[in-house]
Amino acid sequence: MASLSIVLCSCLIIFMAATNTSVQASIHFQVGGSLGWHEPDPNNTEFYSQWAQRNRFQVGDALVFEYQNDSVLRVEKLDYMNCDASNPIIAFDNGKSTFILDRPGDFYFISGTGEHCKNGQRLVVDVIHEHHFTSPPPISLPPQGFPPMASPPDQSFEDSTSASVMITATSVSVLVITFVIVVLLAP
Repeated sequence: MASLSIVLCSCLIIFMAATNTSVQASIHFQVGGSLGWHEPDPNNTEFYSQWAQRNRFQVGDALVFEYQNDSVLRVEKLDYMNCDASNPIIAFDNGKSTFILDRPGDFYFISGTGEHCKNGQRLVVDVIHEHHFTSPPPISLPPQGFPPMASPPDQSFEDSTSASVMITATSVSVLVITFVIVVLLAP
């Protein structure tokens, strides 16, 4: 009976160690929130700049543009600054377009409709490194002399429509193996 307890404890330790592996997550951001991709009001031309500043974009995230009678163009920085829609990197015009942020750095988007870009319908997104989360160490204390970090504002992710989390295959495999060992060794 003592050996069964040791095996079960060992399996539990192996499982807990395996679940401490990296987890990747991606967030789908609804561009413009509930208003979607539209020409902003004349007194709110910074709408998309403010929306982008409220969010944190990482490699693997996606931008979801929803619009009517409009288009979305991914352009170079100079074309973004000049609202030049003549040479887009990619163009969308189907009413609901998803763009995956596949690298760190800036991505520039403008409306391809008339004067919409000059009226504020343009977006620059600064993408940081990939999502990699690990479980915190058993004891996690803030360094001496630094105040604790403030929690992010409630609206940081209010515009995200979904989040998906994929647990690595190693964690799932270890979970299955642990379960099989426990079942085989149980009286």
